[in-house]
Amino acid sequence: MAQPEPSIYLDYNASAPLRPEARAAMEAALGLAGNPSSVHGFGRAARECLEAAREKVAALVNARPENVIFTSGGTEANNLALASVAGRPVIASAIEHDSVLQSAPPDRRLSVTRAGIVDLAALERRLDGLAPGTLVSVMWVNNETGAIQPVEDIARLLEGRGIGFHSDAVQAAGRIALDMAPPGPDMISLSAHKIGGPTGVGALVLGDSVAGGTELAPLLRGGGQERGRRAGTENIVGIAGFGAAAAAARRDLATYGALADLRDSIEAALRATCPEIELPGQTAPRVANTLNVMMAGVRAETQLMALDLKGIAVSAGAACSSGKVQPSHVLRAMGYGENEAATALRVSLGPETRAAEVDLFVEAWRGLFRRLAQTNPAAA
Repeated sequence: MAQPEPSIYLDYNASAPLRPEARAAMEAALGLAGNPSSVHGFGRAARECLEAAREKVAALVNARPENVIFTSGGTEANNLALASVAGRPVIASAIEHDSVLQSAPPDRRLSVTRAGIVDLAALERRLDGLAPGTLVSVMWVNNETGAIQPVEDIARLLEGRGIGFHSDAVQAAGRIALDMAPPGPDMISLSAHKIGGPTGVGALVLGDSVAGGTELAPLLRGGGQERGRRAGTENIVGIAGFGAAAAAARRDLATYGALADLRDSIEAALRATCPEIELPGQTAPRVANTLNVMMAGVRAETQLMALDLKGIAVSAGAACSSGKVQPSHVLRAMGYGENEAATALRVSLGPETRAAEVDLFVEAWRGLFRRLAQTNPAAA
C-alpha cells in the first residue's frame, strides 16, 4: 500500500524502522540451512550466528552473553521474568506495560509523582512488609512520557533484602546507557523492533545473581534451548537482525541525545501556540526522543486521524491494544483525569527524524489546534 505524501514517521516508541545493518544480517542468516542444536557443520554455522548475536545484545547492556535468553519479544520476556516468582507477590509501578500490570493487582502497585517518576518513599514504606522472594518490577523508561525511572536508587533500596528486581528496559535500550552490573536490576526485558531490529524477537537478560536465589521457571518446555530456559528452535533470522541492531544502537548511543534539541523545539513551538498547554512528563528526566502533548477538549483519535490524513504518524500512548485508542493508564496514574488523558498524543522521534519533518508536524498540529479552537471553546 502506498504511503501518503508527505510521509512522516514520528512513532518510534511503537516500532522503529528496520536498520540497514539488521536487514543485511537477516538476509545473510536466511542462507543458513542448519538447526543451531545440530552438531554437524550446518548446525555449527547456525550456532555461530546465534552466539554472535547473543554477544552483541549482551554488549548493549553490559551483561554476560550466557545470561541473554532470546524470546519472541518484550512481552514474553516480561512474562518469563514474572514466572520466576510464581505464587509469590509482584510489586509493580502503576505505569508499567500491561504484560507486567496483569501480575500486580491495584493494591500491589507503586504510585508515581505528577512528573511520572516512581515514588521512592512509597516503595521504602512497603519494604518492611515484603517477604523474601517478592519481585519488584519497575520499567527503566516509560513508553508514553519518556520518563527515566530511578532504577539504581531502587536497586539500592532492595539490596540485601532477598527481593528480586526486574526492569522492562524495552524503551531504554539504545537511548540511554544500560548496565547490568550492580547497582542494577536482576533481570531486564528487551525488544528488537524498538531499536531498529525485526518484530517478533526480544530477550530477557539476567544479572550475575538473582536476589533471593530465584530459579527461572521456563514458560515453554520441551527442549534444552537457551540453556533450558526457553524451549523451541531459536529464530535465527530474527536474532541475527536483533544482534546487528543492538550493535548499531550501541554505536549510536553517543549521538542519540541530540534528538532532545528536536523534541524541545516541538515543545517550545506548541507552547508558543498555546501557552497553557499540558506536556506530561516534561519536568522529569527523559530520554531524548519522546514527548507527550494534550490538546484540551479534543480526543486523541480525532487528532490522530487529522494528522494521518496529512501523512504524519504519531500515537495515543502505547501501541499494544489492537488499534484501540483508550485513555492512558500512565497519565491517570500521574494524576490526570480520564477526559484529560483521552486528549494526549505521544510523539517519538528517531535517528532518521529530520528538522523539516518536525516543522511539518508543528505546522499540522497548529493548524488543527486553531481550527478546532474556533468551534470548541475547551480547546482554546
